[in-house]
Amino acid sequence: QVQLVESGGGLVQAGGSLRLSCEISRTIFSLNLRGWFRQAPGKQRELVATITTGGTTTYADSVKGRFTITRDGAKDTFYLQMNSLKPEDTAVYYCNAKRFPSSTIASNYWGQGTQVTVSS
Repeated sequence: QVQLVESGGGLVQAGGSLRLSCEISRTIFSLNLRGWFRQAPGKQRELVATITTGGTTTYADSVKGRFTITRDGAKDTFYLQMNSLKPEDTAVYYCNAKRFPSSTIASNYWGQGTQVTVSS
């Protein structure tokens, strides 16, 4: 079974940086999309960033220019570099991988989440 494990969360002051990692276990099928979500207290889970197999990236407007998603070509691991952190970035961050077996069906795989807390 596909398994994702996040790491790198913690407590940081406003303006600081953190780097999150997501390790993916071996799988017999290919993954089409990788990304990061976050969920703050009292809020709905939201998409933060995605990266395609070809390296194309997308970002939420709230993190553009501050966060960068990358993928390691030698290991099945991807990252979220977070700079200029703000208190509103405080949330549990989840890594995600998605498979599209057909044009109408998608399967999602989630990590357990890692806490990011930004103090003011």
